[in-house]
Amino acid sequence: MLISASLVLLMTPALAFFYGGMSRQKSVLNMMMMSFGALGLVSIIYVLWGWSMSYGTQDIAGIFANPFEFFGLKDSITDADGNYIAGAYGYANIIDVGFQLTFAVISTALISGAIAERVKFGSWMVFAGLWATFVYFPLAHMVWGGGLLSHGETGFAAWMFGTTDGEANISPIDFAGGTVVHISAGITGLVLALIIGKRRNFPRVPQRPHNLPFVMLGAALLWFGWFGFNGGSAFAADGLAGVAWLNTTVATAAAMLGWLAVERIRDGHATSLGAASGVVAGLVAITPAAGALTPVTSIILGAIGGVLAAFGVGLKYKFGFDDSLDVVGVHLVAGLWGTIGVGLLADGSGLLTGGGADGFKLFIVQVVIAVAAMVFAGCVAAIIAYAIKATIGWRVEDEEEAFGIDFHQHGESAYDTAGPEIR
Repeated sequence: MLISASLVLLMTPALAFFYGGMSRQKSVLNMMMMSFGALGLVSIIYVLWGWSMSYGTQDIAGIFANPFEFFGLKDSITDADGNYIAGAYGYANIIDVGFQLTFAVISTALISGAIAERVKFGSWMVFAGLWATFVYFPLAHMVWGGGLLSHGETGFAAWMFGTTDGEANISPIDFAGGTVVHISAGITGLVLALIIGKRRNFPRVPQRPHNLPFVMLGAALLWFGWFGFNGGSAFAADGLAGVAWLNTTVATAAAMLGWLAVERIRDGHATSLGAASGVVAGLVAITPAAGALTPVTSIILGAIGGVLAAFGVGLKYKFGFDDSLDVVGVHLVAGLWGTIGVGLLADGSGLLTGGGADGFKLFIVQVVIAVAAMVFAGCVAAIIAYAIKATIGWRVEDEEEAFGIDFHQHGESAYDTAGPEIR
């Protein structure tokens, strides 16, 4: 589990490479700093109140847990005799705290790609802390902590289809974060893109990636880290972890090929950016389903996810919003498909894989949790975004954006293009 947690932690610097390469040369450092900033801030607040809000025992309306119950991890590490407290899966609870912390970090950092090259770093940091607190922690509690979207007897699925021995007869499936991570980040990216507005000259002037090798390196490291994300969500070194690992591999490979096929047919060539983006789309799609599918159905899920995401990134041109680095097209579209696709393809229980009437019920449950996560995250994110816009503001000055946000926000540039120093 510690190895898995370390792999997931690596995903945030990997995301910095992925997003940084997709940015323009004059804004690559700012883009990477948004990921590193989230890594620093969310790690701290997770220890202070994030764990308590997500997995505390004092449930508040099924939406979040009391943030003060385990504030600063009190009563979460050792008991009165100094022994490490065992968590739900048998190992020390502190290990699970570390594992879940890394999920909160990467989920927050994902959003930054939708607002690249135009926002104040300080405003981003304020948003990151508020979003983690009021969106991510409640969603983690609702889905994984026994709240409204969980499999327990107090969740909506139990209300719809009844319970047996305290568990919902038809349980929602979100193995590693389709709703909590990707749908929430994707819809938040859309909300921010609409509220903050477009970059200067978008879409009239092409906004080309400045370093495609960075993009491919980032995608490779994300794929590597994702094995901790999905394999670690089995919470044991067992067959389920192995299934999640293999499903993650083949779904991602299929999504990459699906994306490249769309490019080849539509545009006449398959691109490195498409390959890297297809990898991420496949990883997103399989995340909620990694432990519930077979390798063959994972290939199907991944291929469809890659195709849908390849078309999804074009939505910003059709509807006129500036999702700078395709957070909506990749994370929202593929996240929705992966979450809903579980209801169709879950091994022996999906609508198309032998589930029968219960398969139809599972499909309905998956649609409901996907929509619920999207509505909750979108509404709360909008409130936070408007509050920041009305107070400290989001946008840098037009001159700063045109000259380069790296220099104006961070006082440095990624590349020395000024020539020899004059003494």
